[in-house]
Amino acid sequence: MKHSTLIVARMNPESADDVATLFSDFDTTDLPGRMGTRRRQLFRFHGLYFHLQDFDSEDGGERIEAAKGESSFVQISRDLKPFIEAYDPPTWRSPADAMAERFYHWQAS
Repeated sequence: MKHSTLIVARMNPESADDVATLFSDFDTTDLPGRMGTRRRQLFRFHGLYFHLQDFDSEDGGERIEAAKGESSFVQISRDLKPFIEAYDPPTWRSPADAMAERFYHWQAS
């Protein structure tokens, strides 16, 4: 993997199955492949939602931004609204506003 993004939001822990189903359906479309997504992992912890997405190129974050107008991206965003809430709603404008900033990385040689 050449690039990863980690989106942080709020989620009722009981919504995990619904969210997983939405992404399971979304990941069968061609959009993840066109965005360069190679792996998606969803985590929950005490009312928080973590969405780790790995890309095969360095421009993964830009590809997410570019895909925002795609119909399947718009649809999954709409479908997730009942389950996922922005971590900080007053400052959220796009997925980029919910992305954690990596400040350390280590990888075995």
